[in-house]
Amino acid sequence: MAKRFPLHPKHPERICWGCDKYCPANSLQCGNGSGRTQHPAEMLGDDWYTWGDWGIVDAEDPTADPVKPSGQG
Repeated sequence: MAKRFPLHPKHPERICWGCDKYCPANSLQCGNGSGRTQHPAEMLGDDWYTWGDWGIVDAEDPTADPVKPSGQG
């Protein structure tokens, strides 16, 4: 099972968000030769998860329904 993706990390610039390993920015384990993947909040702002269809239920809103993939009723 994948780790839960944090909506509002305290210091997103310290972590690579490219996979489920969440490596420190200075010690990437993926080995893909690229730089650190930014957290969506760094690019889109603190309300990043309200835009588009991320499939993430806000932990602060327990009444929200998770997004179901199309075809699953």
